[in-house]
Amino acid sequence: MKFFIDTANLKEIDEARSLGMLDGITTNPSLISKESLFSHKEIYEHYIAICKRLKNDENVSAEVISTNYTDMIKEGEKLALLHPKIVVKIPITKNGIKTIKYLSNKKIKTNCTLIFSTGQAILAAKAGATYVSPFVGRLDDVSYNGLNLIQEIKSIYENYCFETKILAASIRHPLHIVECFKIGVYAITTPINIIYSLLNHPLTNIGLDKFIKDFHKKINN
Repeated sequence: MKFFIDTANLKEIDEARSLGMLDGITTNPSLISKESLFSHKEIYEHYIAICKRLKNDENVSAEVISTNYTDMIKEGEKLALLHPKIVVKIPITKNGIKTIKYLSNKKIKTNCTLIFSTGQAILAAKAGATYVSPFVGRLDDVSYNGLNLIQEIKSIYENYCFETKILAASIRHPLHIVECFKIGVYAITTPINIIYSLLNHPLTNIGLDKFIKDFHKKINN
């Protein structure tokens, strides 16, 4: 399973690279808005800067802002032309599905986002989406088991040999990551601090503290 980092921050991308946990990047308009970018030109240049930090088999999802079908196509094609590593991120709406179908026919990679149901995931796969992004944590927030949705989508995709890859999003804690590994999804996308939380265990801290204290006790004697 691959680790995608949910960020638009160049420093966080470099940090993930140094950790050895960078397989790709996902962004969204909220993340872009945090980066002090004040024009479409600056945003597009920022996407290019992200792409230049990625290796050959990695990519970055860049989301369209438009909701009108014609404008979504224009924006999606413009994003795709910025860099070969760009995957055009499209919301699961009627116009979004039509746009995914159009871009897929043009061999442009897409990531269908804001997936909250199995039916939405089926439509995205039928339209030819490269990735679907089911939101695990946001479903948990409304008392629905987001991991169950991931499992359902995976089972259906395997039954019908869909090539669309599951990119589990809205990952809130380390258990989400571990469970997605168990299910066997293609990738998860999460802020880097959630990946760091995989390091945490009280017995590790207790053990390390004891090792160091024992060492210094012996050396000091």
